[in-house]
Order: sequence, then structure tokens, then C-alpha cells
Amino acid sequence: MSGVARILLNRGSVVTGSDVKNSRPVRALVTMGAKVAIGHDAKNLEQAGELPTVVVTSFAAIPKDNPELARAAEENIPVIRRSDLLAELMDGYTQVLFAGTHGKTSSTSMAVVAFQAAGEDPSFAIGGQLNRAGTNAHHGTGSAFIAEADESDASLLRYQPDIAVITNIEPDHLDYFGSPEAYFQVFDEFADRVSPDGHLVVCLDDDHAAECGRNAQNRGINVLGYGTLEACERHSDITAGVVITEEDVQATATEVTVDLRTVTPTVALSYSLAIPGRHMVLNSAAALLAGVLADADPRRLATGLGEFTGVRRRFEYRGDVAEGEYAGTRVYDDYAHHPTEVAAVLGAAGEKVEAEGSGSRVVVCFQPHLYSRTMEFAGEFAEALSLADAAVVLDIFGAREAPVEGVDSRIIVDKMTLAPENAVFEKDFSAAPQTVKRLTRPGDIVLTMGAGSVTMLADEILDALAE
Repeated sequence: MSGVARILLNRGSVVTGSDVKNSRPVRALVTMGAKVAIGHDAKNLEQAGELPTVVVTSFAAIPKDNPELARAAEENIPVIRRSDLLAELMDGYTQVLFAGTHGKTSSTSMAVVAFQAAGEDPSFAIGGQLNRAGTNAHHGTGSAFIAEADESDASLLRYQPDIAVITNIEPDHLDYFGSPEAYFQVFDEFADRVSPDGHLVVCLDDDHAAECGRNAQNRGINVLGYGTLEACERHSDITAGVVITEEDVQATATEVTVDLRTVTPTVALSYSLAIPGRHMVLNSAAALLAGVLADADPRRLATGLGEFTGVRRRFEYRGDVAEGEYAGTRVYDDYAHHPTEVAAVLGAAGEKVEAEGSGSRVVVCFQPHLYSRTMEFAGEFAEALSLADAAVVLDIFGAREAPVEGVDSRIIVDKMTLAPENAVFEKDFSAAPQTVKRLTRPGDIVLTMGAGSVTMLADEILDALAE
């Protein structure tokens, strides 16, 4: 929400709003000229001296009985979704949209940095704060608008992309869709919204994304793929635009070489990725191909990928212990909240410590997000978390869901294959830093992980380890 507010302010609109607490994004918007109330109240609609012409909300996050939404209904003020507004903001631009169950924020962010390195000034709206730019949105002077297309409530069907990227498809948000089949269908419908002269870009390492691309291709949509050489050969009926030919995981970076096949003869490009993990290599290939299709210079795009320093809460480095018993221990924070994401991040952390050769381990402090997701994927979460050397699992962060009687995070911990002393259910949130400390050794990588309040523990764990 802060991203679209930022763009509206840059375009000269009067913007008011509210939030449950003060924060850096709120203070930034106020500095830009927004009027923001702390706490939700019907009178907040009058902050500009008159009632607004429209109220923008996120239906997934804001309950229908919110007093400001109730006041808007009483006053007959139109209430629209964030996706409706974003679609309007993108009108007239070359729309470059990234969709998928995982990797949307990282691949979108990589594309933004790559475009900027190629001399472009794209507008963008992403779901995280770029470390380099320090912002999640920008009103640019260029012809492209880069954004995430969120599928969680089917809002991606509001857009009409010129370049649509699907990073992967795996059942999620079943509380909204009801079945995996309905979830898959929304991506097929998204593919149909690509402009006639546009392109659908799919990851060929993900069989569901490849199948979506194949179906779209059969319906006459222009489709290009990206991925590893093996995957591109496996799905050879889809033309590969970018093929990953080499990945060399080192202690501080991953060296990547790709073949760009959208030109003849094929061009080989190399770059270094500072953020570890096979999933990040795939995301970089998606960003590169999207940039090439938008007519940006390929070599400068590759240079930009090498300059990408990450996004807040995506394997975000939060600090290390300088001295004392736990000297050399590093703490990272990540937003991963689906089993596949958890496995990808822990796998990347494992590769990093293996490349360092120091004998360090990976310790994770994980907070499940939503009762419905936890119950649906308890076994998969247990398998993913068992990739760590030790895991502390907090109680479920319910977010918009009411607690389910008799359900807590033990349904995950009880299925984990780690030694019992290394798989701990910690019900007391405030006790988690000391529990993590007990499982940590000097030089380890410690990860706080989840979509809820667990991010607040990163600094507390650092402090506990430094005591």
C-alpha cells in the first residue's frame, strides 16, 4: 500500500490514510506530503479537509468491518482494491509483471536494478524494500512499469501485461481458491491477459510453469522459457530465451553464465550474484529475459544483476557477533513462509557454509504463518526445516485467521527428522532468543524466518549471542 501511495504522491495526488502503528514507511510518506493517522477511525477519511474521491484497500488484509470502510460505504465513496489502482497507474506504460507462487519480489527487484543499470528509469512497485534504492516504489521517467502480480486473491487478473513472467506454480492460498486446480487455473487466465504482441515468460525448471506456458503457446500466445540447460532440453517444445550454462557457488557470491538465445548468434553473458541460492540464479535469468524483451541492453542488464544487493527480508543480513563466545556467528532474516521457500533458503544457507569450509552450521527460528497453511503443509514444513542443523519453531502467526482449537506448531515439530534436542517448539515468543542461543555454535548462520512478527527477533537474537 505504501508503494502505490508513494507513486500517487509523486504524481501530485492528495493522499491520506491510516495504519495500526507508526513505522519507517509511514514516516516516509508523511515526509512526502501524505496525511497519515495512527489507528483506524471513521473520522480519518476527513484528514484532507474533505472526503476522498476513492478509498483503496487490501481486501485480504483489512476486515470488512474496518470503521473507515464502513464510513466509505455510508458516504457512497467507491472502495477499490490495491490491484485496481495499480492497474490504473500502469496504464500507458510497457507493463513488465512478475507472477508465481515464489520469487516474485526477488525477481521483480532484480529486474528493477538491471533496468536501471541499463540506463532506463522504470516506474516500479514491489512487495519489498530494495536495499540499494531504499524504497519499494518509484515514479520513473521511462516507458516501462515493473511490478509484482499477486495471485493470493486472484488480483493478478486485473492487469494486462506486455511481458508477463511466471517464476513457478505450486498450490498455495487454498483458503481462498479452495483447490489446487482453481489455483492453477488463475495462472492460465493470467497468461490469456498478455497483450497480443507481448510475451509470456515461464521458468522451465518448474514443470507447472512450463505446462502453463505450453498451454498458452497452444492458444496462440507468444511464449519464451528460461532455466537450466537440462530443463530447457526437457521442455524443448518451448523456445528458450535464456539458458543457464554454469553456476559456481563460492563463499561470497555465485558466479553465473547464461546463453542469451533471443539473438543470433547466441550471446554468452556472465555475472556474479551476491545473494546465494539456485532459486536466485533462476530469478536473475527471469529478470534478464524480461529486460531483453523490453529492449534494454543485455550486457548492461547483466552488469546490473551483479550489482543487486537484495531486498529487505530476503536473506537479509542483519549483523554478526564481533567478539566473545559466539564470535563470527551471523544472523539473517527471511520472509519465507511456504515449504518450498523455506527449503530454498535453508538450502542456499547450507551451500554458503559448505563453500566457506569452516564447519559452521545453519540454525533457523521459524514462525508458521496462517493456521490453514500450517495444517495443509505440516509434513512439507517439517521436511524443509529438517534441512537446517537445528530449528526453533514458534507458535503459529494467525494473521487474518482465528486460532484453530488444538492446533499449534507441534504438528510440524513432531514430524521433523532432526535429533529431538535440535528440533524445539518454543511457545513463548519472548524466550525464543535464549532458546536459539542454546542451539547455536560460534560461526553458525542463524536465520529468523516467516511472514509474521518473527522478523523482530533478529536483533534480539544478535543481542543474546553478544551478551
